[in-house]
This record gives sequence, C-alpha cells and structure tokens, in this order.
Amino acid sequence: MKLYSLSILHKGATKSHLLKAAYDLSSFMVFLFIFLSDYLCHVYVRNDNLSAVVIADTEYPQRVCFTLLDKVLDEFSRQVDSINWPSGNPETINYKALDIHLAKYQNPKEADAMTKVQAELDETKIILHNTMESLLERGEKLDDLVAKSEHLGNQSKAFYKTARKQNSCCEIM
Repeated sequence: MKLYSLSILHKGATKSHLLKAAYDLSSFMVFLFIFLSDYLCHVYVRNDNLSAVVIADTEYPQRVCFTLLDKVLDEFSRQVDSINWPSGNPETINYKALDIHLAKYQNPKEADAMTKVQAELDETKIILHNTMESLLERGEKLDDLVAKSEHLGNQSKAFYKTARKQNSCCEIM
C-alpha cells in the first residue's frame, strides 16, 4: 500500500490550477510502472471550489484516502486565506503540511484509527479461529481417550472374570 501524490487545487470557472503538491518518489521506477498500470486517483471537490487529489496504488483503502483528503482540505482552508486560492501557485502558497501528511499516511494502519482497529480485529479473528481449531482437535483426542479407556475398562473386566473362572477350578492345597 502506497501513496504517490497529494495535491491541492482550486477549481476556477474554466479550469483548475495547482495550489500545492507533495510527491513520494522514493520508489520512482515503481511509480512509473504503477502510473502506467495499477493506480487509483481519488478526487474530492468541495463547494468552495477547493479540491484535493491523491494518487495511490489499488491496495490502499479508499476510505483512508478520503479521510486524508478531507483533513488536508480543512486544514488548508484554515491556514490559507481563500482570497489567495484563485491566483495562488505552489511557490506563493505557504502551506508546509502536505509532505507531512503524505509521509504519515503511507501506513494507513498507523494514520487511521479505524483501519488500525480493523487490522487488530482481523488478527484477533485469526487467533480465535486457530484456538477453536485446536480446541476441536483436543475434543476429538479426548473423545478417543474416553473410548480407549472404556474399551480398556471392558477388557480388564473380561480379564478379571476369566481369571476368576480359571482360579475357581483350582483349589489351593
């Protein structure tokens, strides 16, 4: 799971323009490969014409992408005056948190509480299934032991009866 790009744009009357962007090009060759094949582009446009785009691989959770986009747009709108949006560009807009958010959200389990809880639930579910399987195996083994002990008990009774019969025909002198 990987995020490759996080951008903030302003939607004008005829076209949109970039206000700020952050990229993770640490795996540039992989980025080129994924850019040509398996990636998803998540876009969120608000009523105030502010929009955000994140490019992620197909494994990255969609809900986490939109949580990130919503958080970034809220923070950006609080820190950058809306008067600067229509004429702004990456050099003039003073918003430094985009790189921080891109780095933080590389691991959705650490960045998003719901994803972390879901991962923990999945791990607990696997452990529970393994425990149930081992309990069922133990139950089968216990059933086998009970059956064997019953069989052994029956054999010992039969041996006792046979030994008693054998001993009753002989008298000790």
